[in-house]
Amino acid sequence: MTERILMNEYKTLAKEPWVNIELNEEDIFQWTIGLIVLNPDSLYYGGYFKASMKFPKNYPYSPPEFRFLRPLWHPNIYADGKLCISILHAPGDDEMSGELASERWSPAQRVESVLISILSLLDDAEVSSPANVDAGVMLRKEPDQYKAIVRSNVEDSKKDIPAGFVMPTHETTSTPVKPVEKDDSDFWAESDVDDDVFGGSDSDEDLDVDDQDSGSDFEDEEERHRT
Repeated sequence: MTERILMNEYKTLAKEPWVNIELNEEDIFQWTIGLIVLNPDSLYYGGYFKASMKFPKNYPYSPPEFRFLRPLWHPNIYADGKLCISILHAPGDDEMSGELASERWSPAQRVESVLISILSLLDDAEVSSPANVDAGVMLRKEPDQYKAIVRSNVEDSKKDIPAGFVMPTHETTSTPVKPVEKDDSDFWAESDVDDDVFGGSDSDEDLDVDDQDSGSDFEDEEERHRT
């Protein structure tokens, strides 16, 4: 079951220009990912941010592990490349961190929602509880120096672009990166069908009743005229 879910997610993401996935043919639970920022106004634009993603055997009931494979100077990224981000934390409330269950991993999440959250985090750092304190302080007090380090990270990341891979740009793609919302399309489709089946039947019955009532009223009116 998990293998099928992961393969379906891979097929969906393979169509997206902002991510490049290299599958381990012998292990579907380990992915090598290249994240690409398509927003030309982003400090991270032009970079190829290589990362590993490991999935638990009970995915999607437990979150995957994500780690950047090259150092990236950012308040919410640890020195080993792991992230401090709620969506990758195990389900349930956490009184120590103050995170709500709605902010953490849930089986409704998917790889796409995780990756988009990470891309959003790059340009929207959470400095109140940084994983990299020095980066958080620098971002607030010395933003120019912070930007210079990030630009250097971006240039270094280009060394990881796979041979033959053509980097997409904002000019070569029109696909925007948007936050993923819960997909209720199947639910509503089923609801519409139910409405058609049951609602249509009720409407026909109502129509028959109305016709009968109208006919009865007409006959009564004719009878009054005769008398």
